[in-house]
Amino acid sequence: MMQFGFRAHDFGRMTIDTLAQTFAAFAPVPIQLALHKALVDPPHTGTISPAYARNIRTTLAQQGISIGVLGCYINPVHPDDGLLDSALQKFEEHLRYASDFGCLVVGTETGSANADCSFHPQTSSERNFDRLCRSVERLVRTAERHGAVVGVEAVARQHTIDSCDKMVRLLDRIDSPSLQVIYDPVNLLPWEGLAEVDGSIGAVPSAQAQSIFFSQAFSAFGDKIVAIHVKDFRYVDGWKQGSMPPLAGDLDTAGLLELVGRHRPDIDILLENCDPRSAPQTIGTLRRMVDPTS
Repeated sequence: MMQFGFRAHDFGRMTIDTLAQTFAAFAPVPIQLALHKALVDPPHTGTISPAYARNIRTTLAQQGISIGVLGCYINPVHPDDGLLDSALQKFEEHLRYASDFGCLVVGTETGSANADCSFHPQTSSERNFDRLCRSVERLVRTAERHGAVVGVEAVARQHTIDSCDKMVRLLDRIDSPSLQVIYDPVNLLPWEGLAEVDGSIGAVPSAQAQSIFFSQAFSAFGDKIVAIHVKDFRYVDGWKQGSMPPLAGDLDTAGLLELVGRHRPDIDILLENCDPRSAPQTIGTLRRMVDPTS
């Protein structure tokens, strides 16, 4: 059975003890934990130790919380070589201690030719794709040595991996069990509208159009998906607004969950942009979509 959880930093920065108490109400529950976004006292690069990681793992486990994804969101194509190397070292440190955290997956997006990961026309260039491949291969080799997994997340238009096809190219080029996919359906939706079967683009994509689009990802790399992000979206004036809380927009959430149930029934589904005040209702509704008796 798929498990629903949260991105921890959507609830604000906390100590690890407060974080554990906060998410205990949802247990058993997986979370995405980005140390530098979720904790008030995150470790500096080079200071993570087995003891530090095990303390976090134990503190969470005592409350029925597991880490589904250890977030280390860097720009793996940063235009400054020195800063890129520093970012990769930070990610490699997370990989080295992932097992001590009780989580094998360390996740990142695939970056932009702009340092801040904003849109840049050269991000989609072949040269930038090659730069990403060099970074990812370095991380994957580290992951292989430590029994960990590099989880990469695509973002349409804005990031180096911006489509299912490019994700497949990356997976083919670096063929390793230590390279997997964090799939965010909303991230991959086209920014300027989703075409219907007849080619038209309306303000609200139909359930059929969404199903066809999402099915493409499962067909392309479904066996490589290690976690799924769920949020919501709307098209406003023909432009995607893709950072809405789950169940707040036009995503055919029930249809998406049906697809997940067919392709990856035992997987962590991590909710993004949840308001802590509405989180109990949101996760309850999603759990009932999958299991009406829950």
